[in-house]
Amino acid sequence: MPFRSLIFDFNGTLSDDEHVMEAATAEVLARHATPPTHREYVDRLAGLSDEMMVRTWLGDRKDVDAIVGERIEAYRRQVHDGSTVDQRMRAVVRAAARRAPIGIVSGAALAEIQPVIDAAGIADLFSCVVTSDDVLQGKPHPEGYLVALGLLRGSTAGLLAEQVAVIEDTEAGVLAAKAAGMYCLGLLGTMTADRLSAADKLVETIDRALVERLLG
Repeated sequence: MPFRSLIFDFNGTLSDDEHVMEAATAEVLARHATPPTHREYVDRLAGLSDEMMVRTWLGDRKDVDAIVGERIEAYRRQVHDGSTVDQRMRAVVRAAARRAPIGIVSGAALAEIQPVIDAAGIADLFSCVVTSDDVLQGKPHPEGYLVALGLLRGSTAGLLAEQVAVIEDTEAGVLAAKAAGMYCLGLLGTMTADRLSAADKLVETIDRALVERLLG
């Protein structure tokens, strides 16, 4: 049977911007310490919330919130036009929204996500957008996905976790979705197949054919 809802991760999944995230993170962390290499970013930081990225690399310090703010602004400067969600992905989102309620669950802040989906003209298609502002614990903890499940039940009565499909591109995201009891597709690209091994299935791209298979 088709799934009754679809949730997208944002950075590196819905938005083709993991390279932007990496560059913005390195730019800001370099003001305080030796920045991560590409391998270190992928191995230690990709998929974490903004706050956890900073704490993981710099440790607990009084100016964490300020550094997170710097990283958010560094990211926003590069994505304000919505171009990281290309026309193909916009069509995928519209096709999914015609079939079932859709959502976003991300470790990024709403201040990073909202301008992008607004500029891409797809913001109104999402039944819920759950960000780091909405949870106490980021991925790989399932809190974000459980919050989204509750919100999606507002438009889909009786929705069960196992009736929700998720698309994630990082190990932390896959683990979060699975811990919430949802079906998870691992999108190859940001991480290799071995890092996404907890996913139910691996895919190389997100297209309308995939949406049709998931949602009918």
